[in-house]
Amino acid sequence: MHPFDSPQPPRLAVLLGYAGLLPFVSGALGIWFTPVGWRPLVLAALLDYAAVILGFMGAIHWGLAMRAHEESEAARLQLGLSVIPALLGWFAVAAVLPVLLAIGLLLVAYIGLYLADLHAVRLGLAPAWYGPLRRPLTFAVVVCLLVTWCGLLLA
Repeated sequence: MHPFDSPQPPRLAVLLGYAGLLPFVSGALGIWFTPVGWRPLVLAALLDYAAVILGFMGAIHWGLAMRAHEESEAARLQLGLSVIPALLGWFAVAAVLPVLLAIGLLLVAYIGLYLADLHAVRLGLAPAWYGPLRRPLTFAVVVCLLVTWCGLLLA
């Protein structure tokens, strides 16, 4: 088993994390390079995937809270944080928001979740390697969403 306090993430976590970026990258590039008629489908797929992954990443905080002591303030905070990303992702795709606002909401949610991830590492709830894993993945997601946003603005 990979050590909790290792500064380097497990190789499998790195591989799976980067594999999870493929829909973000293909969606962001798709906004720029697919025929105009396909762009709404590409955009819907990208936003849906972004919302699903946001919920998935938030659920990690639920798991972190389960391994903490139930009465600890940190555990209660992690439980509270765990549902916010899923709700924000759902709101971004289910509400009748303008697309640029939905992308902006997802951007803010991913950045906020990254800060919550770092906080969980500082509290000792998440493994030491979690921050170094999340940093490049979050950066890539944010860049992909910004590339998408710019593609829509300039279209």
